[in-house]
Amino acid sequence: MGLYRTVLAEGQHDDLAAFLNPHLLTGQWPVLRTLISRPIRDAWEAAFPELTTRAATAA
Repeated sequence: MGLYRTVLAEGQHDDLAAFLNPHLLTGQWPVLRTLISRPIRDAWEAAFPELTTRAATAA
């Protein structure tokens, strides 16, 4: 979780491709979204609407 949090908040494009697994990211998003700041969370959810759906399903 710590690595994902750091990459989501500070990672460059190459870091995203190298360190993030899409299936793990969507599966862990309900927890990860509580660990990152609101602006970062909002940006990721705006770019990837499936994350919002996943978070709503888990709530």
